[in-house]
Amino acid sequence: MTERTPSVDLGAALRALRRQADLSQRELAERSGVPQATIARIESGRTTDPRFRTVEQLVRAASGRLGISLAAPGAPVGVGGPDRSTGCAKGDEVRGAALPAVPHEELRDGAGRHCPAHLDAREVREPKDWPGAWWANFYDLPPERWPAPLPAVTYERSRERRDRSRRRERVRREVQVRRVGRDELPATSWRVVAELPDGELVGELRAHERSVDLLLGYDLGDRRELLLDGVLVAAEHRGLGIGRRLLDVLVTEMARVGITTVHAIAESGGIAFLLACGYRLQAGLPEALRLDRPLSSGPGRPP
Repeated sequence: MTERTPSVDLGAALRALRRQADLSQRELAERSGVPQATIARIESGRTTDPRFRTVEQLVRAASGRLGISLAAPGAPVGVGGPDRSTGCAKGDEVRGAALPAVPHEELRDGAGRHCPAHLDAREVREPKDWPGAWWANFYDLPPERWPAPLPAVTYERSRERRDRSRRRERVRREVQVRRVGRDELPATSWRVVAELPDGELVGELRAHERSVDLLLGYDLGDRRELLLDGVLVAAEHRGLGIGRRLLDVLVTEMARVGITTVHAIAESGGIAFLLACGYRLQAGLPEALRLDRPLSSGPGRPP
């Protein structure tokens, strides 16, 4: 069952405000510029839907403050239930997720109008910013030969792409990265996770410790290094900086325990990613090897 926002008894609220300010209807009318007859109709309930500017004038004239509290859909409204004398929530407080402002509110189209609030808008600075610029890939095409002028702003009309983009922005904003407690893993194992507030895992890093002294055949010493086993980020959340944040936490934890070196083996795009994060190619490492088991003979297979 959906919780409904309590309606405000404007007449009761205005009477309470006049009492607090010790003003008669006539005095409030003189201060606000609103006719006394209008005030009387509001307080008696005969005018249930006055103009917003009228209400604003009355509240300010009575030294009150008028505020509009907006909450995201489904957010709880009010604390302790409504105050039936004024129709407002007790404590004049609204708890819940704040309704975010339109992110592109400052953008205007060529006619100076606001962009559609439900669409995602972005400023067009060059042809590749505008989906309608089919010639965007012709980089040597001078502006005077563009088939159509560039608009000031373009919109994302696909709901599917808008939903995907907004989810990515929410993940970028809300994801938390932490190292998993040592008591949950073997002594030489490292694990760093990226999670959303609801516990959804969107990225993970694993590594393990090794000792240089053991590699050289000496007794176990204090020279510890890390070997990076892998950095994984869910496909739909790649490109948000989550992998870099996982590596940053790894480096922070290394500094805390006194480890200075971490090794990694990567291929394909993983190489470029690690290079962008400050890793360096190292010569003299073992070659990458591979073993494929031969297929056993069976029906339809050659011996």
